[in-house]
Amino acid sequence: MKRIKFLGIVLISSALLSSCSMIMPVATTSNPTGSKVGTATAYVVFGLYFEEDASIGKAAKAGGITKISTVDQKRTDVLGFFQTYETIVTGE
Repeated sequence: MKRIKFLGIVLISSALLSSCSMIMPVATTSNPTGSKVGTATAYVVFGLYFEEDASIGKAAKAGGITKISTVDQKRTDVLGFFQTYETIVTGE
């Protein structure tokens, strides 16, 4: 019985502390890869959006980028309750 309780505690703890992250390329251009990087992030907690502007324009403006080379999007999910969406833009 003690082993079952211990195993249950370990499984619940590992589930609560785990997360999943994925980075996907969204777009590329023929512009040369630049040295500037800009990011914009949106947060979702229990289905409610906080700071919901994770647009390419906001990321480019944050990095001072006028010629975009690549756009990537990163999504992190923690048990479906807390998610972040991050747009990463590189260029000059």
